[in-house]
Amino acid sequence: MTIDTGFVPATSKFKPDYSPIDVSSKAFWNKTSEERDERFARLRAEDPVSWQRPVEDAVAPDPHDPGYWALVKHADIVKVSRDAKTFISGQGVMFDLLAPMFLEMSQSFLAMDAPRHDYLRRLISSAFTPRRIQRIDEQIQVAAREVVDSFAGDPSGELEFVSQCAELLPVRLFCDMFGVPGELREQTAQAAADIVSWADPEALARRSPAEIQLGAAEVLHGIAARIIAERRKDPADDLFTNLVQAEVDGERLTDAEIGSFFVLLSVAGTDTTKHTSSLTVKAMTDFPDQREWLREDYDNRIRTAVEEFVRYASPVMTFRRTAVEEVELGGKKIIPGDKVVLFYPSGNRDADVFAEPDRFDLSRDPNPHVGFGGGGAHFCLGNQLAKGALRALFREVLTRIPDFEAGTPDLLGTNFMRGVKRLPFRFTPER
Repeated sequence: MTIDTGFVPATSKFKPDYSPIDVSSKAFWNKTSEERDERFARLRAEDPVSWQRPVEDAVAPDPHDPGYWALVKHADIVKVSRDAKTFISGQGVMFDLLAPMFLEMSQSFLAMDAPRHDYLRRLISSAFTPRRIQRIDEQIQVAAREVVDSFAGDPSGELEFVSQCAELLPVRLFCDMFGVPGELREQTAQAAADIVSWADPEALARRSPAEIQLGAAEVLHGIAARIIAERRKDPADDLFTNLVQAEVDGERLTDAEIGSFFVLLSVAGTDTTKHTSSLTVKAMTDFPDQREWLREDYDNRIRTAVEEFVRYASPVMTFRRTAVEEVELGGKKIIPGDKVVLFYPSGNRDADVFAEPDRFDLSRDPNPHVGFGGGGAHFCLGNQLAKGALRALFREVLTRIPDFEAGTPDLLGTNFMRGVKRLPFRFTPER
């Protein structure tokens, strides 16, 4: 399926040849994380701003797509992230040039530029009142405890970690926070997972990438519309009510704007935390000394440790910007219309910034990772929520079932999310 975006991309006429160090093929994205890291290391050393052919796993293939610039160095990722005038987000943040309507449906202010981005972000931020933040924190603690309650005493000492732990906490927290009723929670979780699974053959189930993404976005907008209508009539103690009532300078969010934010956070607030926690228990299995270091003084060490959870996992692998001014980057000329893709896992393994970058080091400080973006206007609004959920979950895991072993993760096959589909997990049951 091809979507007409109405946008004419940059010409490749005066571009260099495509880099021989390929990061666009399905074959590359089907490699293990370690194999991909080896290729990123080559790019950082030999061609840190490389011209790449169009990605194979496009949601909406564009026959006119000339390719994109791949940024793999930490410094370049940060520079572009913080220069929202030269590198815009309004053409989308994925590899693809997607239709503006779909961008608004699925990416909210993430795929917008000033002044609209600033207006929407300010309105949405106003809904996170001190009372709402305190309420969310209480929900996190309760949800983490009850999720671990569900399996900690199981005499078998075995579970599939993703479905039986990692995804339960963020999905429950997200639904509690927004006030999603019980009968709609499973549908909400499935649609959120579909949004980021478009290139995985198992998730596609013979559907096209565009079909699965658009369908998932429509499902989530439908759920949001139903709850928004209810909250306008009957306010409740939840985030949908706060968003409906949010006001800045006499302006309020429309139903469509609230729905788009619901779609965005359904992924940003669930999948990223799910995959980070899954990859973290695997890292703690591979680096048991780090698990013990954290357990020895959890309260004083977890705030430093959680930053390493995010750096090491790097669940969001790519975001894109589009150049609107001519600029030189890494000795290469970037012209208006060029797509520039930020490779976060590579930035988070940059030896110029991180000593022993392949080591899981929970005492790493400072830790200027780009797991929540490289700063600037689009720095992740929900970063504190994600870190709060991780702190609460690992408090329960490390105090109640500290003797555990995670197996080999079955990874999601996409170029966007370093997702874990399944992860075998053994532990000594709580007594």
